[in-house]
Amino acid sequence: MKFPTVQSLEYIAELINAEYVGEPDFPVHGMNEIHVVESGDIVFVDHPKYYDKALNSAATIVLINKKVECPEGKALLVSEDPFRDFNKLTKHFKPFRAANASIAESARIGENTIIQPNVFIGNNVVIGDNCVIHPNVTVYDDTIIGNNVIIHSGTVLGASAFYYKKRPEGYDQLISGGHVVIEDDVHIGASCTIDRGVTAATTIRSGSKLDNQIQIGHDTVIGKKCLIASHTGIAGCVVIGDEVTIWGQVGVTSGITIGDKVTISAQSGVSKSLEGGKHYFGTPADEFRSKYKEIAAIRKIPDILEQLKKISK
Repeated sequence: MKFPTVQSLEYIAELINAEYVGEPDFPVHGMNEIHVVESGDIVFVDHPKYYDKALNSAATIVLINKKVECPEGKALLVSEDPFRDFNKLTKHFKPFRAANASIAESARIGENTIIQPNVFIGNNVVIGDNCVIHPNVTVYDDTIIGNNVIIHSGTVLGASAFYYKKRPEGYDQLISGGHVVIEDDVHIGASCTIDRGVTAATTIRSGSKLDNQIQIGHDTVIGKKCLIASHTGIAGCVVIGDEVTIWGQVGVTSGITIGDKVTISAQSGVSKSLEGGKHYFGTPADEFRSKYKEIAAIRKIPDILEQLKKISK
């Protein structure tokens, strides 16, 4: 998430009442999660396990809960609670804006696009040409939809990320300041939910087709010409390549990469990154042939045990 204008380190420190290490006028361009940071961004870290990753990332400002040696060319914001203060910055630079119409005045809708009754379109939404948005679709603020897109009834684009920190008093949500991008020629079925990015974009690239009742988590990127069947759940920060086919009831864990032209059979559980150009099945998902050989071997176990009993007699 980029700020409207470049801010100073001193000003950001004042906003969150934090100590800073660096020049007061050190430039701050925005804030992002670790997997999408760029030079000029703030990244937050609140666990020693991840200090090195944050300090060595592309981010040039590190919001951290301990005063450490500052890498050359970077700055620190030292906070008692970086999670809380990251939320403060999101609220300041990306405040929630209540709707006052079913279709916001700031929304831009292209030529020959059909918006059916009972659709909600939020602030600063952009919808391209020749789209069809069916009844009861909800499009949250800042969503970008390309040309020739079809979205069926009950789908929600841009709900908050499922991202919480456990505290003694309960769960504290990381506020989502990102958005959703749907590229050209995408079809989205009924009752799908595509969450917004925490600081960047959840993206469905051109030509991909989604069945009904699919959940896609925050900051996930789905490549071009993918097919995803119903009841699939994809967690946050997943990168899916082009021309991937995912059949029904597949579950995909967060933060992994699925290569181009992968096929994942129904009811598989994907717990690690998958190499492109292969067919996977099972939980945990493995190459199709290997998994079926494994299943065949498991079926032989009772016979093997019976033979061992006979030998032991």
